[in-house]
Amino acid sequence: CILLKGARVFEFEKIDKLLQQKTHETIMEINLDGIIHNLNYFKSQLRPNVKLMAMVKAFSYGSGSYEIGNVLQFHNVDYLTVAYTDEGIALRKAGIVLPIVIMNPELGNFSHIISHNLEAEIYSFRILHNLIQEIPNFDTQQEIPIHIKIDSGMHRLGFLEHELPELTALLKKYPQIKVKSIFSHLAGSDNTELDYFTKEQAARFEKMSASIQEAVGYKPLLHILNSAGISRFPQYQFDMVRLGLGLYGVGWSEQEQQKLKNVNTLKTVISQIKTIPKGESVGYNRNFMAVSEARIATIPIGYADGFNRKLGNGKGKVLINGQLASVIGNVCMDMSFVDVTHITAHENDEVIIFGEDYPVQNLAQILDTIPYEIFTGVSQRVKRVYYQE
Repeated sequence: CILLKGARVFEFEKIDKLLQQKTHETIMEINLDGIIHNLNYFKSQLRPNVKLMAMVKAFSYGSGSYEIGNVLQFHNVDYLTVAYTDEGIALRKAGIVLPIVIMNPELGNFSHIISHNLEAEIYSFRILHNLIQEIPNFDTQQEIPIHIKIDSGMHRLGFLEHELPELTALLKKYPQIKVKSIFSHLAGSDNTELDYFTKEQAARFEKMSASIQEAVGYKPLLHILNSAGISRFPQYQFDMVRLGLGLYGVGWSEQEQQKLKNVNTLKTVISQIKTIPKGESVGYNRNFMAVSEARIATIPIGYADGFNRKLGNGKGKVLINGQLASVIGNVCMDMSFVDVTHITAHENDEVIIFGEDYPVQNLAQILDTIPYEIFTGVSQRVKRVYYQE
């Protein structure tokens, strides 16, 4: 971080422009106050002494790994979680000292995991045996922390109930392997029609985790709840909860959404405005034909930035000066077109792709997807700008 401080007369903004690594006119603004507000909201839902694990995988859902991790560390979350080892190493090199869980430890990477004080999720015998093979390379007095994943019904990753005797036998054989937590993943915590299945999963999890605890002779942390589960199933908070999408301002219901603050705003500007006569076309393959005289704005965002190509040809909308403008023609790699015939708009005016006034849920609904995909799909060539009041 570089602090530029001085009176306006010194024109330090010129230095600011020289120092900026990325100058793309399309930017993602990240409201760190929103992150803190949402974190505190979910903390307020927890029973005393329940710990909180925050998800910062996939570049913190597109928001920036270190920047978000640093805020969470300052506000005393208990764990950070990433998907892959290189994400955890990058956080360590950036100065993050919180416990970090690697959800998908790659084979052969345990030496890097241990040397960087990271903690691996163990979800299969293949991964566990790979870790065991590395034990001779570690300090004999060194505790090797792991997190055991149980498959309670989602059937993505994790140990099944009939595999527990073999699992616990290995854990007892290698006591230097310390089970820090036992956890599972809910398949439908945000779907009221699946509440019966959530309860079935929780019951299986309790039974299976009790079996592991009895075998190892100590009590690891237990956790099963994600963001929606924190609000909807407080009875299953156990020892820890995992906060993901809720941290980034997306609630499971309209009622919860009103209690959260927007975090991410993807915005760009109008590069050029043209008035085209009736019968003229716009973009590749002439997919837009003007049925009457039209004002067309070109904006510097395309599918290489994460602006989905399916938003073209009238399907998507953007917000310009408080009004919605339709995306027309084919979305290009670096540019797109919007119809501003009905809007008072000028070149260099701000264009909101999603944000507080045009929520990401709208874009997700148009694309028949979920906010996770929208956030994580924003290219890293898009500059992130962080602000906090």
